Amino acid sequence: MRAEDLRALMPALRNKTYFNYGGQGPLPTPSLAAINEGFLAVQELGPFTGAVWPWVEQQTQRLRSTLAEACGVPSSRLALTENVSSGCVLPLWGLPWQAGDQILISDAEHHGVVAACQELARREALELVFFPVSHLVGEGPERGPEAVHALLEQAFTPRTRMVVLSHLLWNTGVELPIPAVAQQLAAHPRQPWLLVDAAQSFGSLRVNEAASAADIYAFTGHKWACGPEGLGGVALSERVLEQASPTLIGWRSLHNETDEGSGWHPDGRRFEVATSCVPLFGGLLRSLALLESVGTVQDRLEQIRQRSHQLWQGLQEIQGVRTLLPQPPGAGLVSFVVEGRLPGDVVRELGRQGLWIRSLENPACLRACTHVTTTEEEVNQLLEALRIAKACC
Repeated sequence: MRAEDLRALMPALRNKTYFNYGGQGPLPTPSLAAINEGFLAVQELGPFTGAVWPWVEQQTQRLRSTLAEACGVPSSRLALTENVSSGCVLPLWGLPWQAGDQILISDAEHHGVVAACQELARREALELVFFPVSHLVGEGPERGPEAVHALLEQAFTPRTRMVVLSHLLWNTGVELPIPAVAQQLAAHPRQPWLLVDAAQSFGSLRVNEAASAADIYAFTGHKWACGPEGLGGVALSERVLEQASPTLIGWRSLHNETDEGSGWHPDGRRFEVATSCVPLFGGLLRSLALLESVGTVQDRLEQIRQRSHQLWQGLQEIQGVRTLLPQPPGAGLVSFVVEGRLPGDVVRELGRQGLWIRSLENPACLRACTHVTTTEEEVNQLLEALRIAKACC
């Protein structure tokens, strides 16, 4: 399948110019049909009958295996979740913390993850320490991702117990070297856990090396994977499975439902809670298959970069517009500032024209995302609209 064929299957792209894949991807019609087929199957089999459970198990295992393969981990290390937040929080809060333990968290993390770590620190008497990565927007040993090693070495203390990073920073678009960070943490005397927010990487980057190296690698299916909202996953390390206890608990956490409190699943299912919307599973599976039909992960990344580089280069030519990255991005996130204009005002102005980007607060900027379905013409439309928006200020 060509990228333009996939685009034709997305109703959300027919009447607008869309650059918000990092917020939520459009759902292809075949994926919506798969979801509807799932709901129909449940009703035809009976929502709570002996006939429905084999179907539920089959759908669950298909999705678990597919996501685990993408993450480069065995199915036993993959828990199905609703979103990135639950994928982070459920295992995070079950780890054996001790008062005084230190969590190092980057200054470029999403506020949802930050809030979860802040509350955990308050309850468990932990120390939450921010270390800088938001300035890593250039090239070279002092400004590029390779500088993360030195920054962590400076921030480490004997009490460091966890490091929290994103695979692809949601605000600047910088990719962080997760496998290298994991190796660095393994050499620390306490071998701190590594939690990775993969909201912007799953579906856009090859994630298997990072996911298999991290202790907690949480992702969602509704952004770059163009699946339905309310469905994601988390890849867990063997040591997290050995050390972490269940937190939010339900029947799916239990291996033996009649032996409450001691019958936990020994694998990732321990962090699954209760009833999930199983028909969504077919929708995400269909979206992933459609993306795979366009090309391999690397093939798709090259297409994503082609459009993001076009956008980045075009922004350099607009006087009064400044990109956060001084070089073309490594993936599909392009963040920039229109001098003299409030980001929210620009978003609203473009929205009235059917052009959709988003504003960010930290740093205050605009963000446009390109995917395999983004066309050259759409990028040119956005650039022309930005030229006019800047000229009008």
